[in-house]
Amino acid sequence: MSDKQNGNGTPDQAEGSHPGAPAPEPIRLFGTTWVNHDNGYGLRRVGAAVGSLALAAAACLVLRFAYEGLEIADIGSFVTVLVIVMFAGSSALAFGHTWESYRKRPDPDRQASLRGLLAIGFVGSLLAYFLRSLTEAPGEKLRRQEYEAALERHQKRSARRTGNPSRKRRRS
Repeated sequence: MSDKQNGNGTPDQAEGSHPGAPAPEPIRLFGTTWVNHDNGYGLRRVGAAVGSLALAAAACLVLRFAYEGLEIADIGSFVTVLVIVMFAGSSALAFGHTWESYRKRPDPDRQASLRGLLAIGFVGSLLAYFLRSLTEAPGEKLRRQEYEAALERHQKRSARRTGNPSRKRRRS
């Protein structure tokens, strides 16, 4: 692996960027391919969509086995309904939270407090990931906005500093 590549085999900096310019933030499974949609970006999106949908289907199958276990144990309809409502509600909340995290950065404290709920509602998170993968790399729009704003700030700063200030002629 060359010095200019990250762990996903994609360049650390976008092509055509200047030294000192802000580097794009890599996205899990996509690296920095989202910047120029190159190096297998389309295949990665298809893989992410298929993979997340397959994982969601497998998770539903496991939950179905858990439901059958509750039926076999004959613990009563109240507990069975409670478990179903808990998984459905957690999945719905996880879907909403995951979907919203693709639009704006989540608060780290809130994220830490919701960790258990998101773990229980993992099916909702997987479905949100699947749906977002159909249109873009999950989180691409947010990171692109942040990256373009950082590039713009960098260009404004570098445009003001031209030449060596010590060689500047003094006006008399």
